[in-house]
Amino acid sequence: AALAQYKTREGTVTVPRGHAETLPDGTQVRLGVWTMNQKTRRAKLTAYKLQALAALGLEWASEG
Repeated sequence: AALAQYKTREGTVTVPRGHAETLPDGTQVRLGVWTMNQKTRRAKLTAYKLQALAALGLEWASEG
């Protein structure tokens, strides 16, 4: 949700590492750190999660 909100507002999914996104319910997500963690752990993510991230514009999964 935080990444989708950020993309809607900024028009990109390139998030600065130190950025924190505040959701409508007041929850703060350290989005920059979260995004970097997803990239680091991409080999362990499920196909569903990879597809969801790709739908937002993140293209980290490699074919093969």
